[in-house]
Amino acid sequence: MDTGIGTTLRDARNRRRLDIAEVEQATRIRPRFLLAMENEDWDALPGGAYTRSFIRTYASYLGLDGPRLAEEYRRASGEPRPGERGAPRAEPVVASDSPGGGPWLSRGAWATLVSVLLIAALVVVGLSGGDENRSEAPKERKAKSSPATRSAATYPGTPEISRSGTGIFRLEATGEVWVCLLGADGEELIDGEVLAAGAEEGPFRSGSFTLSFGNGEVSMWIDGQQASIPETPNPVGYAIDEGGELIPLPEAERPTCT
Repeated sequence: MDTGIGTTLRDARNRRRLDIAEVEQATRIRPRFLLAMENEDWDALPGGAYTRSFIRTYASYLGLDGPRLAEEYRRASGEPRPGERGAPRAEPVVASDSPGGGPWLSRGAWATLVSVLLIAALVVVGLSGGDENRSEAPKERKAKSSPATRSAATYPGTPEISRSGTGIFRLEATGEVWVCLLGADGEELIDGEVLAAGAEEGPFRSGSFTLSFGNGEVSMWIDGQQASIPETPNPVGYAIDEGGELIPLPEAERPTCT
């Protein structure tokens, strides 16, 4: 994918007479990632939000418009904006050739209309049962809002892990994956490295951890119990708190090791 971003970065660096080692020291981005950006070897970068973060950091250091170049990369790679999801396309309303000349809904539009009506009916039924839910004893309502229940509701599918709080973490790459792992004090335990399939890291000890993966090609163990993450080609990030709980992180809160 030729975007012109690499040439822009290289030319700006050469104008300032900087070598890669100087840029690495200032930005904390590894030389192989800096060269990959200049050569537009995007497959050598973690991808997604992490590549955009690298571009933004490198370009801003060179005095360029980092956010603009990161946005150009996002558009060129076809990635959605953070939090953006593709909305289903509505079926068109087509004109009928009937003698009345009135518009008729297409078959797909009728299906959509029927679905909306069914959902509305279910909502009405649910509201009609509200009094029964409100009659629930205060003690029972309090139990349902306990931290353990709230965590399970917020993060469905989160694996059960140890609550011993010993803070021991290790991982194994099941495929090539970019990894950034920080300890409780922000120390970079795995400093934005690309691990080959079968590579193992750890054990690490810390009161808590925050971590990012370039994809889901990894398994991890927390306090001796495995907590495999979902298989996905997209970047993911987690926090592990002092109790050993695994908490998915939104993109803006994931560490980048830059």
